[in-house]
Amino acid sequence: QLQLVESGGGLVQPGGSLRLSCAASGFTLDSYAIGWFRQAPGKEREGVSCIRPSGGSINYANSVKGRFTLSRDNAKNTVFLRMNSLKPEDTAIYYCAARRNSCSGYSYEYDYWGQGTQVTVSS
Repeated sequence: QLQLVESGGGLVQPGGSLRLSCAASGFTLDSYAIGWFRQAPGKEREGVSCIRPSGGSINYANSVKGRFTLSRDNAKNTVFLRMNSLKPEDTAIYYCAARRNSCSGYSYEYDYWGQGTQVTVSS
């Protein structure tokens, strides 16, 4: 069974940090681009970041650039999203998704999705 599982979400104060993980089972991630998306209540799902299979090219949304860092460890079949300087507007459910070869900003172009992990930034 092909599956992505996110973890690492939680409640954090503004200015705090979290590291989200996206682990794959049933397939290897080394030929897949991994994207992170988020969806806040009442808002559309938006792209946050994406990393190519080789890890050599990473895209970030302007809203997270300089604060979030995406990395991958293909040996562990896991992708990590490090989130620093978190703001209340980062509150959302965060999803990772996989698609062959290249990144896309369009969620419908991804083949596999995790169940999501809640991130809440609040004092």
